[in-house]
Amino acid sequence: MTDAAAQGAHRARYRRIVSFAGREFLKIWWFELVLPRFGMSGIAERTRGQRMQTFARRFHVLAVELGGLMIKVGQFMSSRLDVLPPEITKELEGLQDEVPAVPTAAIRALAEAELGIPLERAYAWFDDTPVAAASLGQVHRARLSELDAADTGLDHVVVKVQRPGIDQIVAVDLAALRRVARWLTRVRIVADRVDAPALVEEFAATSLEEIDYLHEAASAERFRENFADDPRVAAPEIVWERSTRRVLTLSDVTAIKINDTDALRAAGIDPSEVAAVFAEVMFDQVFTHSFVHADPHPGNIFVTPVPATGSGTPGGRFQLTFIDFGMMAEVPDSLRDGLRTLLIAVAGRDSRGLVAAAQEIGVLLPSADTNELERALSALFARFGGMGFAELSKVDPREFRDFAEEFGDMVRSLPLQLPENMLLLIRAVSLTSGMCSGLDPAFNVWDAAEPYAGRLLRDESGNIVQAFAGQAMDTMSTTWRLPGRIDRIITRIDDGNVSFDTSRLERRLDRLEGITRRIASGVLFAALLVGGALLVPSLPPLGITLICVSVLPLLHSVFAGVGRRGPR
Repeated sequence: MTDAAAQGAHRARYRRIVSFAGREFLKIWWFELVLPRFGMSGIAERTRGQRMQTFARRFHVLAVELGGLMIKVGQFMSSRLDVLPPEITKELEGLQDEVPAVPTAAIRALAEAELGIPLERAYAWFDDTPVAAASLGQVHRARLSELDAADTGLDHVVVKVQRPGIDQIVAVDLAALRRVARWLTRVRIVADRVDAPALVEEFAATSLEEIDYLHEAASAERFRENFADDPRVAAPEIVWERSTRRVLTLSDVTAIKINDTDALRAAGIDPSEVAAVFAEVMFDQVFTHSFVHADPHPGNIFVTPVPATGSGTPGGRFQLTFIDFGMMAEVPDSLRDGLRTLLIAVAGRDSRGLVAAAQEIGVLLPSADTNELERALSALFARFGGMGFAELSKVDPREFRDFAEEFGDMVRSLPLQLPENMLLLIRAVSLTSGMCSGLDPAFNVWDAAEPYAGRLLRDESGNIVQAFAGQAMDTMSTTWRLPGRIDRIITRIDDGNVSFDTSRLERRLDRLEGITRRIASGVLFAALLVGGALLVPSLPPLGITLICVSVLPLLHSVFAGVGRRGPR
């Protein structure tokens, strides 16, 4: 394609995206703003659900035909439960990279231009049939040359090659999306709910990182380092000598797809155990490493059987092997702290704590009226709290639908927003939950979360005990030094030229000294008692010991000075 033809295709693509958005905005303007002004709001309300579904279906068709970022936009929209109605998110949640493969000749030409040598020299063998094709690139199997194999210790590899011209396509799509976002800022009903330009920029940053294969390679290396000592997790090795911004070569770690339950059972692996380990690993990524694989769909996770010790048979042991690190979520300390609070509140079925956590994270604005939300969450926990997906499936569909509609309408009426990085985390959690439920119909997300909540709660309790004990020690230190300081003051007075009777003052200071020591004993008693009570659930021996030892300072605080009262 000549440059002029390419520019013409890009202009046509831009116009098609913008005109699609323009037509949909006109429909929204007519039904949601014009008709209600003429007393015909009933028409808009009756047709809203069908109109939303029609829009989602038409966008689905547009995304599949255009490819590029439009499919990513559909996936992005399907996760925006805080902004978009369920008629749209449900229609788009199954949107995948339904695009044809790039002809092999074009892939070979781009790879050779990037690597600077013919593919016959870069690899001993390169399979022209792609393993997978997506909107941004596709994957081929290959085998390294003998020299490269000797240097890297690898033989069979996979090669990711970007689609030719994808940089220009991404630039065009982002330009169109930025223009649509500017339109949305002029629609009050949208502008009051969401910062559309900020969302587009967040999406743009993620997309640009995803088409930079060197960034993906660095993320893969970081992920491998995070789990280097964890036998549950594996990741491919990068062949840096055969990797560029548009070509990525890495070890072939193909194994059993995580959702292939028949193959798992044939290998002697229990799918329910895979679900449990997978949930644990995802929680570890969030709360331990603060670096999360944000696209854990079945095509990106393999289950690799591990031979039993001393035999060549698997024996039911396995590793979870992650691939495709183009979409990763960083979890800053502030967000992780808020998520910890949220997880503890969910595990404790604490509706007020859950609302406070949502405000701490920044999902719920401080100005929001949270009384109705707390009431709804209390009802949610009381009716469905602790249920797994198998139990939820037995609930009367009408009851579940009515509750979901009422709860969803109430949540969407609140001033919600998603802070940076939360979108990718929500995507990761959603995919994880769906995957685990497919592997184990009885999978209960509460059971997976509660061990982490318990551990986090023990950590928080330990921090409280340490802070309380530190404060108690500071107070004891101050009160213990106070008599000495007073004594030094009296000594300086005694050494002076002014003489006066200090006997009464000394008696009062003596009583003050006794009081301060008893106060110190009381503080120490409280610290030991509270610390012991907090440690009893997790460390019973230590907790009971602290409670018993607390009796000593209590006795001193109560009985010290008894019988010593003298004249005033």
